[in-house]
Order: sequence, then C-alpha cells, then structure tokens
Amino acid sequence: PGCRGLWDNITCWPSAVVGEMVVKQCPIYFSYFANAHGNVSRMCTSHGWTELYPAPYAAACGYDTNSTPTEEKAVFFDVVRIGYTVGHSLSLISLTAAMIILCIFRKLHCTRNYIHMHLFVSFIMRAVAVFVKDVVLFENGESDHCFVGSTGCKAAMIFFQYCIMANFFWLLVEGLYLHTLLVISFFSERKYFWWYILIGWGAPLVFITAWTITRIHFENYGCWDIIESSFWWIIKAPILISILVNFILFICIIRILVQKLHSPDVGRNDSSQY
Repeated sequence: PGCRGLWDNITCWPSAVVGEMVVKQCPIYFSYFANAHGNVSRMCTSHGWTELYPAPYAAACGYDTNSTPTEEKAVFFDVVRIGYTVGHSLSLISLTAAMIILCIFRKLHCTRNYIHMHLFVSFIMRAVAVFVKDVVLFENGESDHCFVGSTGCKAAMIFFQYCIMANFFWLLVEGLYLHTLLVISFFSERKYFWWYILIGWGAPLVFITAWTITRIHFENYGCWDIIESSFWWIIKAPILISILVNFILFICIIRILVQKLHSPDVGRNDSSQY
C-alpha cells in the first residue's frame, strides 16, 4: 500500500509508502532559464500524491514564466528539431550519392577510400538513428521516464548511441591510417584494414554492450534517453579518449610532414606527394 511511481512530464517520483515525503532537486534544465536552484517535494497520503510543495515548478525553481512565454519555447524547440532534421536529411542524401560514386568507379577502390566509405556509412547510420529515435520518442509517445519503456524504444536508443560512437571511432581510424602511411614505409594494407574494422565497428559494440547490460541491471526505467547518471561515462569516456588520441595524431602528422618537407633528401616529386 502506498503511492505508485509518478511521471509528471518533468520529474520522475519513485514509489513511496503512506506518510513518506519525497524530495527532489529542481531539474537541471531549469538552470538554463533561471538563476535560482531549489527543491520540490510531494507527500504520499492514503488518497495518493499531494500537490507540489512549496509551489509549482516554475515558482519553486526560480523560473519567471513572464520572461519566456510557453509559446515562444515551443516554437524554439520546433525550429531546433526542424533544423537538425533538414541537416541530417541533406547529409543523408549527399553521403548516399558519395557512396554510389565510390562503389561504381573501380579506379576509386583502394584502402583509403574503403575507410572513407565506412566513415560515410557511420554518418548515414547516425542520421537514420536520429529519425528512428524521433519517431519512437515523439510520435509513439514513449516519454514516461518512471516506468519501464518498451523493448523497441530501448533498442532505438541503443542503435542511436552505437551509431554516434561508431562515428567517432571511424574518425579515429582515419587519423590512424594517415599516421601509419607516414610512419611505416611498407605495411600490409589488407592486414591493417581488418584491424581498422575491429576498431571502427567492434570497439563501439563492446562499450555499448557494457552500457546496455548496466542499464538493464541498475537503471532499467524509461526509454534510456535521460542521461544523468555516472553510467553515461561508459559511452562518453571512450568518445573523449578517441577525440584526444585523434588530436595527438593530428599534431604528430603535422610534425612529420613539416620534417619531411624540410629534409634536404626530399626531391620535387616526393615534396609534391607529401
């Protein structure tokens, strides 16, 4: 006996026994519109949850409803959504055209372009994942963050996160390949290419699998689209490390190119190649 978990479209209130008061911090996104930070609470009674105390979200969290009308906020978020939808659509069209060109012309078939094609595929998958996520979350109404979301909704979020991570890892592969070309004089491109595939597609699969198992056992509620816990670092940390490694590779590549261009042994043809 008591009160069931409640999602009031802003905060998830966990289940409680009669007489228990649940205190929650103001949602973090209120800090974008207000300077004050506070708490809100609800009491569980025999008749159900009480109203918010000490006041509704707007007053309790220091948000001035007169400063930004609700209609303007709705228009703003609609414009943002339309903007990234158009952007991803243009990206999808142009990348598909690039893939067709690289596949049709055999003279373009080489290890470098194969890596480009995998990078393009990751961008295409990312755009598709955004569209799928929007349909699942907004069109099908999968927005209750208190109760367990549907399997399809969670699968869409897993696919979305995997595509983002694969995108960053294939950018890392691009840097690794260019660095390898400059450092190693003779190497088996076929052998290295399989390692690149393992890095680009395999490494994200490992981290996403770990994140999925963790969410199932410790945070299996909602559609897994709210990211406020420390488990998010399972995804974020590898992405940040890949960006850091890529930046270091970039500095090393610039240093190697400068050294080779200033070397007295470099002829005109070699200089043009570099």
